[in-house]
Amino acid sequence: MGGDINIPLLAICLLIFIGAVTYLTYLGSLQTKSQEDYMVAGRQIPGWVMALSYASTFISTSAIVGFGGAAGVFGFSLMWLSFLNIFVGIFFAFVFMGAPIRSMSSNLGANTLASFLGARYQSGFITTFTGLMIFLFMPAYTGVVLIGGARFIQGSLQIDYNLALLLLVVLVALYVGWGGMRGVMYADAFMCVMMLIGMVLLLFTTYSIVGGVVAGHQALTDLANKVPEKMAAAGHLGWTSMPAGGSPYWWVVVSTIVMGVGIGVLAQPQLALRFMTVPSKMALNRAVVTGGICIFFFTGTAFMVGPLSNVFFHETTGKIAIAAAQGNIDLIIPTFINAMMPQAYIYLFMITLISACLTTMLGLIHVQSIAFSRDMLPKWGFKTTRSPLFYSRIGVVIGATAAVVMAYILPISIIARATAFWFGICAAGILPALLGAIFWRRATKKAAIWSVALGYGVSILGFVFLHAAESKPLGISKLLFGKDALLPYPWTVVDPLFYSITISTIALIAISYFTPQFSKDHIDKCFSGVGRQSSSSGKEMKA
Repeated sequence: MGGDINIPLLAICLLIFIGAVTYLTYLGSLQTKSQEDYMVAGRQIPGWVMALSYASTFISTSAIVGFGGAAGVFGFSLMWLSFLNIFVGIFFAFVFMGAPIRSMSSNLGANTLASFLGARYQSGFITTFTGLMIFLFMPAYTGVVLIGGARFIQGSLQIDYNLALLLLVVLVALYVGWGGMRGVMYADAFMCVMMLIGMVLLLFTTYSIVGGVVAGHQALTDLANKVPEKMAAAGHLGWTSMPAGGSPYWWVVVSTIVMGVGIGVLAQPQLALRFMTVPSKMALNRAVVTGGICIFFFTGTAFMVGPLSNVFFHETTGKIAIAAAQGNIDLIIPTFINAMMPQAYIYLFMITLISACLTTMLGLIHVQSIAFSRDMLPKWGFKTTRSPLFYSRIGVVIGATAAVVMAYILPISIIARATAFWFGICAAGILPALLGAIFWRRATKKAAIWSVALGYGVSILGFVFLHAAESKPLGISKLLFGKDALLPYPWTVVDPLFYSITISTIALIAISYFTPQFSKDHIDKCFSGVGRQSSSSGKEMKA
């Protein structure tokens, strides 16, 4: 960042921001009297607050910094992910999934995604296993969100990376443990507005710097001959073109980034939990427009600014974005912001990124805390002698500590990959069983157990033994079998989501037809008040 830090301006910005978030968390804490308040905000959150919370939790520093940086490498092809985020992550999720999850979870007295699936399928194994998967693997995603926020603070304020990590994780732990779900969602709504302001300014400023929409896109197209030889050999055809069909880059963009995250969002525990917080289906329907606008500016801005940063860097330094960021994808957006924005905006964007980091981390740490206190301890026969809120707050400490550990362990340029990993294993392990739970009355207990176990199992095995981006650095395949990946190309670049979710879905459908159905009383209880939409969907699947 050019120039000295303006201490008074920075102090005013941060004090106003932290003061507002603290006050909103305090309001939430006043209304957090029970475990249900802590977990699902008493199921009385207004739809617009839920939409802002959902959008801000959905889009983290991993989207802005990590995927924005990935767009700086792969180009406008990542706009397909923005489309899926809006169409699948907002429209389909709110209109078709939100209401059945809200009604059914209320009917079953469930207040976490794991306990909801367990109650729907009358399976303690599903509750415990899903809760354990969340608790074990979510820290990898939490860690990359933390990395994104800390790296930007480090570069913008020129402070130690360790101090930036500490500040962020302490804030998150305090806010989650203190305010519960109400405090989290109130703070999310405020920070979502801050993110929206920052991203809108970033989008319009970037296009202004590169000469406008037409000139900027033409300049980016003309840079196709600057694609490094190694990237061109992997299928890169320029930043305004899709990678060559079937090439390694094409598989990365389509299978890992676009499909992995675009579909995986439907199975995110921290997002599904927000459907349980609203009082009615109408509140969900009203939230669609709000959520869609936010997601467009959050993801759309990141995926447009990333590629266009190549134009700026080439005109000012003679380098493309990845070279200007010294080979670290995660530094493309921070480097771009610090180079082209005035100091005052850098502080605003820092608050935007802190908001993105905090909102997602609040949601993730909250989910980990209730997975620990609600889905794991009771199912393991642990005798809780204190208030359930006490054990939830213990889960906060464990989750926050795990995030810091992962932030130190994970390598550079990892944000987009680790995000896709988490979204992918959730989609494979949870999504078929979740869709079956809310749309298909015929789905059985044994089928759901096999679906969840196979989805997670095959996905994780794929990352360990087949997908080279993970299997090579992990080294397990090399240690056991003497090679980085067990199968040849294209399996080394095909995201495990493709085959793991296929196996998980086939298991749910096939096994359901050969195992006992649930009693009519249980199904009637589950689907009571769910509405015609869920019933008709169930009939269609059954047919």
